[in-house]
This record gives sequence, structure tokens and C-alpha cells, in this order.
Amino acid sequence: MTAEPQFIGSEIYRHSTYGMRHPLAIPRVSTCIDLCRAMGWLPERQYHDSPLATDAQLARFHDPAYIAALRRAEARQTLTDEEKEKFNLGRNGNPIFPEVFRRPATASGGSILAAHLSGEAGVVYNPAGGTHHGRPGYASGFCFFNDPALCILELLDQGAERVFYLDVDAHHGDGVQDAFHDRDEVMTLSIHEGGRWPMNGSGLGELGDRAAGMARNLPVPADFNDSEMDYIMEACVLPLLEKFEADSILLQCGADGLAEDPMSRLGLSNGALWRVVSRLKGLAPRLIVLGGGGYNPWSVGRCWAGVWAVLNGFDIPDRLSDEAEKVLRALSWRHSKGRNPPDHWMTTLLDPARSGPVRSEIRHIVSEVLRP
Repeated sequence: MTAEPQFIGSEIYRHSTYGMRHPLAIPRVSTCIDLCRAMGWLPERQYHDSPLATDAQLARFHDPAYIAALRRAEARQTLTDEEKEKFNLGRNGNPIFPEVFRRPATASGGSILAAHLSGEAGVVYNPAGGTHHGRPGYASGFCFFNDPALCILELLDQGAERVFYLDVDAHHGDGVQDAFHDRDEVMTLSIHEGGRWPMNGSGLGELGDRAAGMARNLPVPADFNDSEMDYIMEACVLPLLEKFEADSILLQCGADGLAEDPMSRLGLSNGALWRVVSRLKGLAPRLIVLGGGGYNPWSVGRCWAGVWAVLNGFDIPDRLSDEAEKVLRALSWRHSKGRNPPDHWMTTLLDPARSGPVRSEIRHIVSEVLRP
């Protein structure tokens, strides 16, 4: 067994963007990589360049016609109106951009590689992954492919018998839940803002949604705080995980539930998410951590760099190195919150704790999820 966790990244994320006005116009994975290197946390022996997933690998979950459409969209930078509607491309927040095939195929290749590496390393991190809304035949919620689903399929191919998927993104992990709703060897659990996604009256992600029995959902209220996340982990997630007897854990660690993120109304600090990661370490032979949402370049970059520190057991310093501070001061953000960013976004990783009362609504949600 390799003693050290392994990190999967790529330079494609440094210059690729969904478009200047899109929420994903910001640097995220590249910021995480640069921070980790600036802190001396990412030696080459732990870093892997993400491969591009092949069409055959993508077709384990995705319709070949959809894969071909994404290739055409990248080559032509357009599709017919009929194709746009059929595949939900070039519309509804899923733009056609120069790397519209290569970028999600690289993230998917990284998550497939993570499944392979986890057999030796035990712990693998692919911050570019976590595109949990992707559907077999169309794009959804900024997600073109569903790399968590592809990762789980690869784990099962390698002999995993019990895969526990935990999603702490502010948005419901609907694509992954639907992919494995009737598979007894996969359990999905999503902690997300109630009413945020999806919002089409489907019932997906609501408290009573258990799919075909192997899903659990915790739709939490606005201003969800650190104490409430800690409570859910101890009172609900860990007991369910222990009962399920997972041999593999896949964590989707979206950073859009952080208080500074513009795409949710949740109130977490990054320390709450780091404690989620810490509590999962050592609970199964394989632990794979993916990224996900996150739309404030400072908060997502700092959070995901801290995830890597937690996975390695590194101490989070009170103040960043000069080199790491330069990484953060070089960022910009076309958003009102980016006009006068606070200085601690430049000099530290750890947010101030955002503790608070554990509301009765949270306790009710946990009791309902634990109910047989």
C-alpha cells in the first residue's frame, strides 16, 4: 500500500472557462493546486496528471449519441437548435465553450483514475471531479458528464462490494442518486439546501426521497451552521456508514455551502467541511474525495487546499506562506463580493468558526432519515 494520499489535477482548468459571465468563469482547481504547491504540500510523487476519459469509458454511463454531440459542439462551437434542445447544450447554464468536451472528459478521466489509484493508495483526491448533476443523455446544472457515477462504476468493476457516496454540496446530488437508485451495493446520502436544486417539483432530494431504498436525503434550511453539520455527521452519517459496512467511500465535497458563496444561503465555514473529511478517514479501505460546486474563487480555492492538508494530516498554519499569499492576491472576481475582499481571504486558509444552535428542524431531519 502507498502510504501517501494521491492528488489528480490538470492544467486544462487553468485557462478553460465556461464564459466570462458564467458562475464557473473563476479559477478553482488551478488555485487549489497552486496553493498546495506554494505550501510545499504537493510533491511530484503524489501528483498525477489527469487522463482524458475515452469514449468507451464515458459510455459506461453516457449515451454514445450524447458523447458524439459534445465532440461536435467542441469542434464546431455550435450545434443545431434541435441538438441544443435534445442534449441541453448551449442553454440553461450549460454553455458551448472551447473545451466543452475535453474539460469534463478530463475530470471524468481523473475520477476513473482515482478509482484505480485508490486500490493502492487508499486515499485519492480529484478536486476537478464532483459533477453530480450530469445525466446519461444530456447536460444538467453546469455538469456535462457525471464523473462520480463513472468513478463508482469503476470501483464496482474492481471488486468493490459496498460503495457509500456522501454529497455535501449545497445542491442535491440528483444525477448520482438516480444512477444507482436500485443498486444495493451503492448507498447515496446528500446533505443540501432544501428547495435549491432541483426545483421542478420532482420530489428529488426531499426528506422522504429514498429512491428505490438506497438513498437518504437531508435538505437543510438556510443559515445551516458548523454545529449543525457536526451534529449531522455524528448523529446520522457515521451511524449509517457503519451500518452499511462500506469498503469504499466517495465524498463529493462541493464548497458552495460556505457562507461567502453566492449560489446558496448556507452558512458553513471551511473548517466544517474539513471535519467531514477528517471523520471519513480510516473508515473504509478506499476514500476518494472530489470537488463540486464553489463559486467564490477565494473560498473554494482555500477550502479545497485545506481538504488536501487534512487528507495528509498537515497542520493548517495561522498564516500562509508568502508564496501562497501571492496566489490568492492574484485572483479577481467579477462579483460584488470580489470588489473589496477581506484580507483574511489572502493570508489564511481557515475561516472563523461559524458555530450556532442545532435547530429543531435539523434534529427532525436526522430522526426521519434514521427511521427504518
